[in-house]
Amino acid sequence: MSDLPKRIAVHEEGPREGFQIETGPIATADKVRFCEALAETGLHEVQCVSFVDARRVPGMADAMEVAAAIRQRPDVHYTGIALNLRGYERAVETPLHIRGGLQMSASNTFSMQNTNKNNEQTLHEQRRQMAFFREKNIPVDSAIVMTAFGCNYEGAIAPETVRDCVGSLLNIADEFGVTLERVRLADTVGWGSPLQVQRVVGTVRDKWPDLHLSLHLHDTRGTGLANALMALQMGIDDFDSSCAGLGGCPFAGHKGAAGNICTEDLVFMAHEMGIETGIDLDALIECARLAETIVGHALPGKIMHGGSLSKYRQGASA
Repeated sequence: MSDLPKRIAVHEEGPREGFQIETGPIATADKVRFCEALAETGLHEVQCVSFVDARRVPGMADAMEVAAAIRQRPDVHYTGIALNLRGYERAVETPLHIRGGLQMSASNTFSMQNTNKNNEQTLHEQRRQMAFFREKNIPVDSAIVMTAFGCNYEGAIAPETVRDCVGSLLNIADEFGVTLERVRLADTVGWGSPLQVQRVVGTVRDKWPDLHLSLHLHDTRGTGLANALMALQMGIDDFDSSCAGLGGCPFAGHKGAAGNICTEDLVFMAHEMGIETGIDLDALIECARLAETIVGHALPGKIMHGGSLSKYRQGASA
């Protein structure tokens, strides 16, 4: 039986997830314009930048400048991510809403590609970061397990491996007296299928039935919304997504790994199912079209090209 949520939270990652993988330079002013436009749609979180080594991710070389230039609305959280302590030290110098988080990958090989640390070293780094968060009074509210549904380097990932990773991160949070608001399971390189979502989410829930789970889904192989639908039917009410389908992971080992699930496509599906988001779909579609103009090439979102159904419904009822 399905247990659809009445409302879902949508965490917009397009500016960070998208601009990190574009081959051509994106003007700082365009990045800022896109972030500000997204904040006018009813979204309550816009992930703007990542604080990473610009030699590895040139698209984030101007992260500090972007963060400083955004004109912030008081009802929107403008966030950024970091992969290590050095990144967080930069992040806290900006006006963004920086919150701490725990992270690791279910794939040890992907972890080496992504952060140059194996999982044992990653857990040691997480403890160092937690000490930094405590020293700086930075709230810690989430954890993420990457490659939770499969890995281009290691292949299939057992649900039990994901469960054990979640347990490792919960143990670190407990060591520091922190209760996590959500734990995100990430389909970092697009291996997920509805059955795999069902198995992984089910395995984690069997261990921690009251743990608030969130999904970070990619649409690399066209199953992104099907995976989201399965998650909705399991009562998942929290999703990361990317306007226009921008983005992807630079360290996935496969150039076709680009593409979070598209925000406006997810919002359209939710609205058609009677699930509230608080987001103005037509305004979001305009943001998707703006994104396509900024990057200068076609993006994979569907609703941005097909449009919402509102005008057709109005015409039919006239």
